[in-house]
Amino acid sequence: MAKYTGPACKHCRREGEKLFLKGARCFSPKCSFDKRGFAPGQHGKSNQGRSSERISDYARQLRAKQKARRVYGVLERQFRRYFSYARRTRGLTGFNLLLTLELRLDNVVFRMGLAENRAQARQMVTHGHFLVNGVRTDIPSMLLRPGDKLEVREGSRKDPFYKELPDISEKRTCATWLDRDLKNFSGRVLRQPDRSEIDGNLNEQLIVEYYSR
Repeated sequence: MAKYTGPACKHCRREGEKLFLKGARCFSPKCSFDKRGFAPGQHGKSNQGRSSERISDYARQLRAKQKARRVYGVLERQFRRYFSYARRTRGLTGFNLLLTLELRLDNVVFRMGLAENRAQARQMVTHGHFLVNGVRTDIPSMLLRPGDKLEVREGSRKDPFYKELPDISEKRTCATWLDRDLKNFSGRVLRQPDRSEIDGNLNEQLIVEYYSR
C-alpha cells in the first residue's frame, strides 16, 4: 500500500498555512511552520513575499487539490477515483467529493477523537485494532454509512495505549455527526456531515475546475 513517508511539515510550508497534520505538535513551539513559514526548496525563501496576483488560475486550482489530498492523506490516483465517483453521484460534485473523504474509516476515527491526527488513525486501522459492525477491518479507505458502528476490538483494549485512550480522547472533540461511547471504546455514524461541518478551508469548486480542464 503506497503512502507518503516524507516530512509532514513540508506540506504545510508548501501550502502556506498550517494543515495540522501532526496534532498537538502543530500548536507547540516545535512547529516547523512557525520557524520556517516559507515554501520548501532552494527558492522557497526568496519567493516568500510573492504577490498572489501573479498566481494563475491553474495554480490556484492545483493548490486547492493538493491541499485536500494532503489534509486527508490520499495519493493522486485514489483522489482521482474519488472525484470520478463524486461526479457520477447525484448532487454537487465538489460536496460529494468532500463527503466521500469524510466518510473514510481513518477520518472517522480521527473525527471521533480516538487519534491525534489522521496519520495515527490510519496506522491504528491498518494494524487491525478496529471492528466495523462487528467485523475486523484493516482498510483505512473503507467508506462508512449512517448507522455503522465502530469499536476497538477486545484484544487491543489490553494494550497500554488503548487503556489510556478514553482519558486522552475525552479532551478531544467529537464531530457532531458522530456519536462516541468512550467507556465501551465504540462510536457510531449518526448521519452524513453537512458542508458547514467539513473543513471550511478547502475549496471544492477549484478542485472541480482542476479536473474539468
